[in-house]
Amino acid sequence: MRTIAQKYIEEGEARGEARGEARGEARGIYIGKAEGKAELVKLLLKNGNSVGSIAKMTGMSINKINELLKMQ
Repeated sequence: MRTIAQKYIEEGEARGEARGEARGEARGIYIGKAEGKAELVKLLLKNGNSVGSIAKMTGMSINKINELLKMQ
């Protein structure tokens, strides 16, 4: 038979796991979107678009786009 303390410990662990999963999922989505945007920027540059027009299309700053260019 579970004690009251064990019950609360298990509930706390379950809440902690749920929070951790939610944070991990949110982080994964954020990283995935960033990677997708980076690929889009590379494709747009490859197709002759200017950094300024890419900034307008993607909502990214020119500095961020230039950082991506340096990473290539």
